[in-house]
Amino acid sequence: MLETAASTENESGETTFLTVDGMHCATCEVFLESVALDHEGIQAAEASYPSGTVKVTYDPGRVDDSTLPDLLTRAGYTARPVDAEGRETIESVGRLVIGGFFAMMTMLWYVLFLYPAYLGADPASLLLDVSGDAGTYLIGYIWVMSTVVLGYTGYPILRGAYVSLRAGQPNMDLLVTLAAVTAYGYSSAVVLVGGTEVYFDIAVVVVMAVSIGNHYETRVKSRATGRLAALTEERVDSARRRSNGEIETVPIENVQPGDELVVRPGERVPIDGSIIEGTAAMDESLITGESIPVERSPGDIVAGGTMVTDGAVVIEVTEEATSTIDRLVSLLWEIKSTTPGAQRLADRLAAIFVPLVIVIATLAMGWAVLSGTALTTAILTGLAVLVVSCPCALGLATPLAVASSVNHALKEGIVITDGSVFERATETDVVAFDKTGTLTTGQMGVKAVVTDDDIDETELLRRAAAVEQFSEHPIGQAIAEATTAGSDGSAFERLPGRGVRGRFEGQEVLVGNRTLFEERGWTIAEGLDHRAATAEEGGTVPSFVGWDERARGMVIVGDEPRPGWEQVVDELAADRSVVVVSGDTNEAADRYRTHPGIEAVFAGVPPEGKTAVIERLRNRGTVAMVGDGMNDAPALAVADVGIALESGTALAAEAADAVITSDSLEAVPRVFTLTRAARGRIRQNLGWAFLYNAIAIPLAAIGMINPLFAAIAMALSSLVVVGNSSRSLSR
Repeated sequence: MLETAASTENESGETTFLTVDGMHCATCEVFLESVALDHEGIQAAEASYPSGTVKVTYDPGRVDDSTLPDLLTRAGYTARPVDAEGRETIESVGRLVIGGFFAMMTMLWYVLFLYPAYLGADPASLLLDVSGDAGTYLIGYIWVMSTVVLGYTGYPILRGAYVSLRAGQPNMDLLVTLAAVTAYGYSSAVVLVGGTEVYFDIAVVVVMAVSIGNHYETRVKSRATGRLAALTEERVDSARRRSNGEIETVPIENVQPGDELVVRPGERVPIDGSIIEGTAAMDESLITGESIPVERSPGDIVAGGTMVTDGAVVIEVTEEATSTIDRLVSLLWEIKSTTPGAQRLADRLAAIFVPLVIVIATLAMGWAVLSGTALTTAILTGLAVLVVSCPCALGLATPLAVASSVNHALKEGIVITDGSVFERATETDVVAFDKTGTLTTGQMGVKAVVTDDDIDETELLRRAAAVEQFSEHPIGQAIAEATTAGSDGSAFERLPGRGVRGRFEGQEVLVGNRTLFEERGWTIAEGLDHRAATAEEGGTVPSFVGWDERARGMVIVGDEPRPGWEQVVDELAADRSVVVVSGDTNEAADRYRTHPGIEAVFAGVPPEGKTAVIERLRNRGTVAMVGDGMNDAPALAVADVGIALESGTALAAEAADAVITSDSLEAVPRVFTLTRAARGRIRQNLGWAFLYNAIAIPLAAIGMINPLFAAIAMALSSLVVVGNSSRSLSR
């Protein structure tokens, strides 16, 4: 069966994702969608070139999902399961290497022999007479080499032109193809009639310049997406199904509504359901962002993707039979697929620019003929318009600036995962921070130890740690890591949702919540109980520790704040608003309300709610979201700038525009500085490209530029873009 990033079954069929190599513009999306819909059993198809994926809805009764990649592998596009290894980058490098070699040889012969001859050099001063037999052989050799460059290296461009014609959407590939193929076709005709003034160099230069730009864009996109395969890391592939007293392990796609699933300690709930047996503490941080596990008992609804930290439960699958993680993945895809890529602007301009250039070239050629100019000269005038307007500088403007900015950011510990952030990023008005795992480490730690007057804190902590050392519960692990002590492991007993029981130096020791002590009839002093209530109001978790049938103290555990968060907030708050958006309770988020740099705190917000908060904040201007968890992914994706921490989940990294590779928040302000500088560099490149075309096209149309000088002008224009992109970004 085909492995998918997210697969759901609904009334209209089953939906799955495929990665497609070779997508690089909006017309690719239109073409692949039409190819998919040509097949019976495919009910819907939605392609996204920014993410390099196609979402296909199909009838499993009429289409085998294993055949879907073959159905979409057409015209040079290669479809594959999201977790299958692709060869797009290898093929791109191979095309550049081979094309670069033949292009270098072609241009070498032009520089040594053809250009001097065309400029009127004395044939006797040249090593080779272009008009003689040796010249005929040389031109034939050049013809073969340029054919390889155009046909092999330029194949993706030719395919893009074909796709644009079939889709009815002119793109830059079409204009590049017209220039290259016209120059190649004209030169081939000249060779066949015995002429020597050929323009194979134009075809070679055009193809190589655009291919290099496309390769840079491919590299950026491959860094950006990480493919949807990364999203499956937190998903559950199988489940333990109980039927007639027997337990069997089944693939997750075979689970049906009403099935009873057994989930053991340390395992994730595979599918949303309702607990029908057992009580356990559930770590829901992956879904809700809530750092503290919560007790779930029969009748409670649990989300797919949450983890059982102690005890074991049996859940009954709900009618929807889906996983909350899968819904987050689908929501993320919907958001990311609508995000404009680095070349969206160029593709939109192409719809106007390409037909306009073709009309200008045709009119220039027709006017030349009507004016009595020789047909050959008229054709060269039209060719000059196509060549001089060939958007190499325009095509390179964004990907080269993006690639340079990506490399610069990488040196500073910032991985740019979506090059389009440089186009979208402006002066950020609001920065929204997730709390758990972002402003905090996401790890539980002992905050305080409270004891009766006659008990030493060290002694209390030693007894608690000795009992908790066998616990999988994050609170228990935090206590156990606070100190070390020996204990009889055989006496250890988990009391799911309440605490643990063990023995230390022959005495029974309880560590847990009020419910556990009340069930055992052990007493809790009024002072301890009051202090516990205060701790809970502050967003921390008190665990009572007792022996001799009464509580002797408690260990207060809480999420550790990330070092330096106050300084980062202060720096960002100097010229923008800072808010906190958290899935935690109001009590857990209260400490951030008192920070002078934080304007507002939104607590108890579910994943879908975080997206709504970001959308609302966007009414105030550009919004950046900083987060780390799976629950942050939709908000990271919908924000103008999404920043994730590398220590977070794969889903968060996929959704973000930038990933900080260190555990420090200090790099967050630098992200904004870099995106502003990179955006300025892109605008400079695009401004130059448009200025160049505005001057060069009219000159070519009136015959003041021939194809040779048009090619030189085009190359120089591209070099300006390359040089500007290579400059270091200012701080």
